[in-house]
Amino acid sequence: MKRAPLTLKGAERLRLELKRLKLEERPRIIQAIAEARSHGDLSENAEYAAAREAQSFIEGRIKDLESHLSNSEVIDVAAMAGSERVVFGATVELEPEDGGKKVIYQIVGDAEADIKAGLISVSSPVARAMVGKSVGDEVEVAAPNGLRSYEIVAVRYV
Repeated sequence: MKRAPLTLKGAERLRLELKRLKLEERPRIIQAIAEARSHGDLSENAEYAAAREAQSFIEGRIKDLESHLSNSEVIDVAAMAGSERVVFGATVELEPEDGGKKVIYQIVGDAEADIKAGLISVSSPVARAMVGKSVGDEVEVAAPNGLRSYEIVAVRYV
């Protein structure tokens, strides 16, 4: 089985979330279930049902995080400093050919992608279009509203 790439920072964020879920959220939910159970009839107990649903969500997220962490290859992006080419872990500054606002994305693993934070998945269309390119190259991306063209302005590994 191929191991999914994960940045060092991303792996640390996932470990912190896993620790928080196990040490804070799980005990809180167990306490809420016990409290709701003490109210009597479980068949008509909305608090109990909500607590069980929350427990199910948390346990699923814990399993998901453990799976991501155990099946990933953690890559130290700083070790790639000096590379001119866009590869996994690169922070890339793009300038739209139509003169729009510059955008900055870091190419990360699927488990750590967060577009609002500028972290795009290595398997996303934008990342796939950029990989292998260098500063000054043009990148064309098929977007929902049509083909978009960008110029790579800078590539950093931080």
